Amino acid sequence: MTSSMKPSTKLLIGILLAGAIAPLAGLYPQFLMKCVALSIFAVAFNFFTGNLGLLSIGHAAFFGMGAYAAGYATKAWNFTPELALILSMLVGATLGILMGGMAIRRQGIYFAMITLALAQMVYFVCVQAPFTGAEDGLQRIPRRPLFGMIELSNDLSMYAFSLVVLVAAVWGLQKVMEGPFGQVLFAIRDNEPRAISLGYEVQQYKLSAFAISAAVAGLAGGMKALTLGFAGLPDAHWTQSGNVILMCLLGGLGTPLGPIIGAIFVVGLESRLAGLGTIQLGPLALDLSTKVPIIIGFIFMICVLLFRRGIVGEIKAGLETVKSKTSPGGQ
Repeated sequence: MTSSMKPSTKLLIGILLAGAIAPLAGLYPQFLMKCVALSIFAVAFNFFTGNLGLLSIGHAAFFGMGAYAAGYATKAWNFTPELALILSMLVGATLGILMGGMAIRRQGIYFAMITLALAQMVYFVCVQAPFTGAEDGLQRIPRRPLFGMIELSNDLSMYAFSLVVLVAAVWGLQKVMEGPFGQVLFAIRDNEPRAISLGYEVQQYKLSAFAISAAVAGLAGGMKALTLGFAGLPDAHWTQSGNVILMCLLGGLGTPLGPIIGAIFVVGLESRLAGLGTIQLGPLALDLSTKVPIIIGFIFMICVLLFRRGIVGEIKAGLETVKSKTSPGGQ
């Protein structure tokens, strides 16, 4: 029965089981909720860059604006969580259409630099806009009842809600990629001139994929703001785009599970290193809490050299190699 189960179904079941077991293993709900929010962000980035092969360095704009939209709507307009998250998706999609409309006709490094420049424009708007709180950000964002009825003030109930949102986001994007739209994206990535010769409106497909990715990135930002109760300038800074690129490359760009593994790995590493504080190496005192980006960058460099396909990509390639050798026709 499991052999006929779709890979996307197995993925969703695996995420749900792992997510349900995680609190029982003693992991803090706050840590898990941060992992979930950034996993959604990584999945959104992977949907576009992993499936189309175009590198975006502007996804922090969607994440940050989604966080601000959900946080402000919850604090100022008393939006319930589901309405706040819908708003964050709409803000992300709108921004994605505007930015994508200007950037999507370029390729390679030109596309990446345009998305970076546009995202930095959004960041400077966030610095000056009155609704963002500038350097202070939006703090103490309340957790209002889901649908006005289900209380989310408890960390475990909020984590359960965020896990459901992650599964819904992964399921939705997987269904898109398994359908005709996803197959066209693969065709564009593999051979764009041939896709054009077959009559596909390539630019429209690219823009649609960019807008979908931006909407889900906005959802991730909104989820981060609601679960952690804070939205600030670092959410919209270009370094957040660098973080999500790092997550996907570490986990496995273009794989369904890789971005989630990468997000958990990076968040866990940041938390672990920040908690170590100062270590003494003979006469040298090293404060690891202030050098987290440098250490993560060094680990990233090693992983890229040793695991060029990412963690999940290498495991998948290894399993395929073993399977081919143990099959009747293998050597």
